[in-house]
Amino acid sequence: MLEILRRIVQEVSAAPDLQSALDVTVAHIRRHMSADICSVYLLDKASNHYILMSTEGIDASYVGVLRFASGEGLVGLVGEREKLLNLDDAANHPHYQAIVGQHDKTYNGFVGVPIIHHRHPMGVLVVRHKDSRRFNDQEEAFLVTIAAQLAGAIAHAEWGGDIDLLLTRQNVTDPSFDGLPGSPGVGVGTVMIAYPSADLDAVPQRKAKDIEKEICVFKKAVDKTKADLHAISEQLAGQVSTEDQALFHALSLMLEGNGIVGRTIEHIRTGCWASGGLKLTIEERVKFFSNVEDAYLRERASDIRDLGQRILMHIQSGDRQAPPYPKNTILVGKEISATMLADVPRDRLVALVSVQGSALSHVAILAKAMGVPAVVGIENLPIARLDWCEMIVDGYRGRIYVSPSPVIKQEYQRLVKEEEELYAGLEALRDLPAETTDGYRLPLFANTGLVADVMSSKNSGAEGVGLYRTEFPFMIRDRFPGEEEQRRIYKDVLDAFAPKKVVLRTLDIGGDKSLPYFPIEEDNPFLGWRGIRVTLDHPEIFLVQLRAMLKASAGLDNLHILFPMISCESELDEALILFNRAYEEVLSEGVDIKKPQLGVMIEVPSMLYIIDNIAPKVDFFSIGSNDLTQYLLAVDRNNTQVVALYDGLQPAVLRALIHIVVRAHAHEKTVSICGEIAGDPVAVIALLGMGVDCLSMSAASLLRVKWVLRSFSYQESQRVLAEILELTSANEIRTHLEALLVQKGLGGLVRAGKE
Repeated sequence: MLEILRRIVQEVSAAPDLQSALDVTVAHIRRHMSADICSVYLLDKASNHYILMSTEGIDASYVGVLRFASGEGLVGLVGEREKLLNLDDAANHPHYQAIVGQHDKTYNGFVGVPIIHHRHPMGVLVVRHKDSRRFNDQEEAFLVTIAAQLAGAIAHAEWGGDIDLLLTRQNVTDPSFDGLPGSPGVGVGTVMIAYPSADLDAVPQRKAKDIEKEICVFKKAVDKTKADLHAISEQLAGQVSTEDQALFHALSLMLEGNGIVGRTIEHIRTGCWASGGLKLTIEERVKFFSNVEDAYLRERASDIRDLGQRILMHIQSGDRQAPPYPKNTILVGKEISATMLADVPRDRLVALVSVQGSALSHVAILAKAMGVPAVVGIENLPIARLDWCEMIVDGYRGRIYVSPSPVIKQEYQRLVKEEEELYAGLEALRDLPAETTDGYRLPLFANTGLVADVMSSKNSGAEGVGLYRTEFPFMIRDRFPGEEEQRRIYKDVLDAFAPKKVVLRTLDIGGDKSLPYFPIEEDNPFLGWRGIRVTLDHPEIFLVQLRAMLKASAGLDNLHILFPMISCESELDEALILFNRAYEEVLSEGVDIKKPQLGVMIEVPSMLYIIDNIAPKVDFFSIGSNDLTQYLLAVDRNNTQVVALYDGLQPAVLRALIHIVVRAHAHEKTVSICGEIAGDPVAVIALLGMGVDCLSMSAASLLRVKWVLRSFSYQESQRVLAEILELTSANEIRTHLEALLVQKGLGGLVRAGKE
């Protein structure tokens, strides 16, 4: 059963369209289970009917015609209850309904499995048998697994109207996808796909501008691949068996004649670029070998895919120019990295869309820092089909529109214009104090890390830098930066803001932040080797960074140093020992510096219980609400399956923040919040009411937050905090706070437009 399951999954994944995927599935299931009928019904959401879309065993004339309302018949019952139904006497079930023509009266064996994608019903998979037969547990499990695979394929097909065409409706207007708000704002522009190197699955289909040049690029890549295979074969001579070594010769033979090479050139001559033509060819070959009966030949499918990846790597490393980014570029990718962002000219980037991630993922934080609207966590987005499409990105609602109609496009262009007017008006607040209507001051600082973001942070009215993410300069290089190189980077930031304070966080990698030259591969990276754990294990890296920070502060005295991911007292003790060592070394070199203030980030729940022990050893606390929320709620913020559960306004999180503030103030230590909640206009009033000492956020959020602060009194904030602590869910709390903003005339901060 595992073998047939693997075959079906492969064929569904490789199917060119949804109808083909459904037809392949029902044919395999009927044959494998020796069933008389196998059918798939899709839910027509407009009419709430389950319509027969593919079948084996029922006359084809019923496809597209036979339908059951939700709750009607056995099919409708399965759809309504969203629960598997297994019967050995189906004809006598109270919900049984004879099909016109009476053709199935004697089909007593019935099993129906709901097809569900992220809690949304998509259809029903049905298997029938003439005899009175109850399907066993293994068969049920098999069908449930297939239904889960179909759910993804069906959801994938929804965007382009495939579902609607199958359901005999007219073309869909304004196909949209719902994800998660990543960064507020609206972007209207043209899609450019960002994809990792040497990943065939991620290659988009683009038109070739110069066919002969693309063919030349492809042939050069093939020649380099042949040379690779020959070199590997020579290197392994005498180390592996003759049979194993023959594999490389076999792969080389595949690159001769009109096989892979000839077919790819055919695709290129039809207008594909080299990478896209190769992708099509490899997919064809993999599908062919995956379907053969011989197990040995089926295994060759993976060899062909590896061969394709190797050719692609050489295509991408060839002499190619950067893609011509459109004037209004919307960067779309499975997972967008800092390097991908850096490649796009800043004046052309209007929005980001990432299949993976959440509002607190690395890409969302980057987008907020740059003031770029973003939508993240959109599953089943057919990236390869979006290249150069028109798109609208609504970062408030977490929604994108693909190839929008003129009406939708015109409406969003109006909202973009209103947003520009709104933010132009906010500029008047830049030099005004961040204080409430009753004169309570709450200093606002900037989070930064990108070199290009330093000046925008300075010009935003920030009272200093509350969090400088030192990992960013590490991430855009191909090696660890040296001490002098780091000193210059930190010096520029300290200089730019002097005499205002600048908080430099020591290297915080791991989790969703990796260095290309220092990969960390773990099953659960957010609970693994990250933050201070990495730098304590590599004191040679930590000491260089600390020395660079200290030297950069010479003559400025505005440096504060922050240690990330501290989870126990002993980690802080070790970090302090290394800091003192670096400080003494720098002093011994004759550099005149003062000892900076030292702080720890509170990101791990264990810190809530040891604040009283930690406080005497540090000068300040900074709450990293992103990770603290993640760990308190046991929700991986990058996992789209559970990210809807992630919200910094959960009552448990709010109470944890209050506890930290109370305990820190008991020791006369200041508390800042530097997580994304600090820059959320909806959350600001609650944070103000807690008595936090300062907030640190992206420069793009600072004036928005200042507008909120200057619209409320401190007394009001304390009353609001008491009100929301009586509520039981993050949704209730967010709705309550948003309503308060709207009442104050600040609705433009929570949705597109001015109001």
